[in-house]
Amino acid sequence: MLGSLLLAGSRSALVRRAVSGFPVTRKVVDRFVAGEATADVVAATQRLIDAGLTVTIDHLGEETRDAAAAAGTAKAYVTLLEALQPYGMADRAEVSVKLSAVGQALGAEGDRIALEHARTICEAAKAAGTTVTLDMEDHTTVDSTLGILRDLRADFPSTGVALQSYLFRSEADCRDLAYEGSRVRLVKGAYREPASVAHQKKADVDRAYVRTLRILMGGRGYPMIATHDDRLIEITETLADRYGRSRGGYEYQMLYGIRTDKQEALARAGHTMRVYVPYGDDWYGYFMRRLAERPANIAFFLRSFTSR
Repeated sequence: MLGSLLLAGSRSALVRRAVSGFPVTRKVVDRFVAGEATADVVAATQRLIDAGLTVTIDHLGEETRDAAAAAGTAKAYVTLLEALQPYGMADRAEVSVKLSAVGQALGAEGDRIALEHARTICEAAKAAGTTVTLDMEDHTTVDSTLGILRDLRADFPSTGVALQSYLFRSEADCRDLAYEGSRVRLVKGAYREPASVAHQKKADVDRAYVRTLRILMGGRGYPMIATHDDRLIEITETLADRYGRSRGGYEYQMLYGIRTDKQEALARAGHTMRVYVPYGDDWYGYFMRRLAERPANIAFFLRSFTSR
């Protein structure tokens, strides 16, 4: 119930103003967000790479309704990718892009605008020696996102995409995308979805995750297992053995600021462990979804009111 309220709050202007006004909010946000400027996220990326981790970087923002803002987000990604090159980090740091941040939500022309901006970002990533993964947003954007993915992969075949296991359609989408060279990030899902399109109970979401995980691990693509759940990590290892996948044939992904000890342990064990690192000033929606996902995150937020 609390998680549902937080997800509803993630789209409320009133709740946004209240949360943003808490004196301690910035302290808590800093746990999950690697600063606001390009220099901040470059420094955070360097620290993570030095610790043996790999990175995917998200410039925060979504549901952009302004064409200039969408173009600005695309430019910010190009600037970021250019900034990574002199440090020699591009081979260990990719970028993650929400298509609604680069124009997908701009009415009838949204898909065309988003594709143009995504193509610009992919070109910059290729020049930097890295690639792009498309984030997945609420269920109304899935067909659009997968269509744009198909167009991008014609020229940038390493472009990845996220799929959300709690959507009923995701098992079929996983089968469609489990082909050679296809990079798929599997997540549970962090948007408030209706019961008509998505599992609602945690146990059902977990079971759906395992079913979709089995499809990806048994396919010919490159699964990116986005989870902080030890049980799901154990299941992934069991499936890797079953399907003969080496540790270079899949990777784990976790969020910046969450379970850092586990991230480092997986990297020490020889796994590719990629940290999802968000940055920028449009942090509110991302922050609220992180609180909704795990009770431990809410407890951290509440403790900050009494800690010095």
